[in-house]
Amino acid sequence: MKEFCGVVGVYGHKDAARLAYLALFALQHRGEESAGIISYNGRKVYTQKGMGLVGNVFNEDNLKKLKGPLAIGHVRYSTTGSSIVKNVQPLLINHKKGFIAVAHNGNLTNSVALRNELEDSGSILQTTMDSELIVHFLVKDHENNYCGKILPILSKLEGAYSFVIMINDAIYAMRDPHGFRPLCLGKLDDGYVVASETCALDMIQAQYIRDVEPGEVVVIDKKGLSSLKQPPKKHASCIFENIYFARPDSNIFTKSVYLARKNLGRALAREHPVDADFVMPIPDSGNYAALGYAEESKLPLEMAFVRNHYIGRTFIQPSQIIRDFKVRVKLNPAADVLKGKRIIVIEDSIVRGTTSRGRVRALRQAGASQIHMRVSCPPLISPCFYGIDFPTKKELVASNHTVDEIGKFIGVDSLRYLSLEGMLDSMLLPKEEFCTACFTGDYPTAICKPPSKKALEKTRCSGMTKK
Repeated sequence: MKEFCGVVGVYGHKDAARLAYLALFALQHRGEESAGIISYNGRKVYTQKGMGLVGNVFNEDNLKKLKGPLAIGHVRYSTTGSSIVKNVQPLLINHKKGFIAVAHNGNLTNSVALRNELEDSGSILQTTMDSELIVHFLVKDHENNYCGKILPILSKLEGAYSFVIMINDAIYAMRDPHGFRPLCLGKLDDGYVVASETCALDMIQAQYIRDVEPGEVVVIDKKGLSSLKQPPKKHASCIFENIYFARPDSNIFTKSVYLARKNLGRALAREHPVDADFVMPIPDSGNYAALGYAEESKLPLEMAFVRNHYIGRTFIQPSQIIRDFKVRVKLNPAADVLKGKRIIVIEDSIVRGTTSRGRVRALRQAGASQIHMRVSCPPLISPCFYGIDFPTKKELVASNHTVDEIGKFIGVDSLRYLSLEGMLDSMLLPKEEFCTACFTGDYPTAICKPPSKKALEKTRCSGMTKK
């Protein structure tokens, strides 16, 4: 699994770009392919973008050139649009009445239909990103009254989005009416900050104010804060933020990720206990569920997989002659801890099963006598259309195999998943607040089936289908 994106916006601070840069460091886990910041000093727009990690894209010299009290930033993993330089965000468009810069987290499920509508009316699109679509709608037939135009434009969009948009001397922060993706608002000195997660506010010591509400547009300009609201829809916050994606020191959808993950582990221990010597996580996302499982089952917790924190996406590809290189280069088992032991391994999820299979093999080679895997969510049976890079249904191992078959494939003595009810009861919000489509196939919005990559620019959507 790969994450979708992280966004940040800073308004009214003399070091806006530098603060955005630090906030992007805190959001690096949300996208490792590219990073970018756009700033504005009231006269000129400044841009720095590139492929790679935040620390590779920015340095002291180019940060000094990002002047002004307004800035927006973005870290990206491509879910819609290729991973190429021209798709690096924030996206910037200059036009006769100023500029528009956009940073987007999420995925529009009707992007093909919107693209066709724009091209039929004469728009020329420069990227393959759905993020560009809102820019064209904003520029089209505008009267420089963006506050009056933005809600009608948003009503055209289907799917998941948290946008941070800088239009001339104002920043607009918005979430889709279902609230799929997180977005929070903070205060720093006399300025404001918006970010995908509260850990970004913590990084720059901004005071958390509140979340941007589903369907809300927060406008930050020289008048201060104001708010626009779309008609309400059933909330469908992505539950996978709590299971895997968000940092554990963040509050997501107003609640603690750390505590939610511990709750998942406790529920897993109640549903699927096993006689063993100790509990161990798959670092890092499995750590807190493992802690909850160990506490509930009154078993010791051991960190028997040691993670190498210095492996980036640019590391050399493994040679065919190096067995299990992909596993061992990131996680190495502590053999003296594992030898002859019956262990319970806590995993946050299983997608294709191949990664888990390699990890189990490494644990066997290290001497574990029994390996019981417990997964802190239900089986993944359906792809995500809202910005998470889940494979197609065909590639999801749980959509084609029973739990026992998956357990045999990955090589464990037993495999058990947390139930849907156990997962939902572990959250710190009502269960009705969450999207669980990847576990149930019940999507909260209409889904326009995406075309093949080759046909993306030519295929027209034949209609919406509720999956």
